[in-house]
Amino acid sequence: MACPRHISPALLFLWISLCPMHLPAREAVEIIERMENAMRGESSQAAMTMVIERSRYRREISLRYWLKGRRYSMIAITAPARDQGTAYLMRDNEIWNYDPRIERITRLPSSMMAQSWMGSDFTNDDLVRDSNVVDDYEHEIIAIETYRDRRCYLVEMIPRPDTPVVWGKVRMWIDTEDYLQLKIENYDQQGALVNTMKLDQIRKLHDREIPTRITVIPADRDDHRTILEYQSLQFNVDLQESFFTRANMQRLR
Repeated sequence: MACPRHISPALLFLWISLCPMHLPAREAVEIIERMENAMRGESSQAAMTMVIERSRYRREISLRYWLKGRRYSMIAITAPARDQGTAYLMRDNEIWNYDPRIERITRLPSSMMAQSWMGSDFTNDDLVRDSNVVDDYEHEIIAIETYRDRRCYLVEMIPRPDTPVVWGKVRMWIDTEDYLQLKIENYDQQGALVNTMKLDQIRKLHDREIPTRITVIPADRDDHRTILEYQSLQFNVDLQESFFTRANMQRLR
């Protein structure tokens, strides 16, 4: 049975129920592309707060974030005072870190992408590089499920050979109506669940409604979690490539 090129969520649900095969890869890619447009836009800038929760302590980090396409991103920490001015830059897949305490810029190797970002449950890849979910993976819609009273595509993503991806497999729940990303499961190379990301508190920021809170829950640590919340967010802002430079990392506060 062949699946139509363009199909409504209701008809798609019926088609999956009648057809035992998974959907063609192109259909899955189109859903991922729509999700990217809904969640990211062409460019954006944001102010966020990250809370790292552990059994013995709680740590809060404030940061600003700039994004242009998939080639450029910049993060600057604004609080606490001891970390203020620390910055991260991605430019054409090169990752750089600036430490204002020693006034030093360091290039981060690919081997560090799986490591914790600032002691949180996010990896460097999650926040700094953010692997290309369209080009770096093979995609397959394996089900339509209800998650938090929303009908969602369940998309399974397997890294393409020789791509710089941290995970062995990613599963993503995407709302069938507005293509919002609502849940992500990240698995290691052996197929074991590493962590779950839950996206909620959907509200309007700038010109669209999106999840404004991301909670990362490690699979093997009940006493660990990291919560990232948007304080402000603007889409499709005028950001030039010249903004994303190592020299500019040292000026951000």
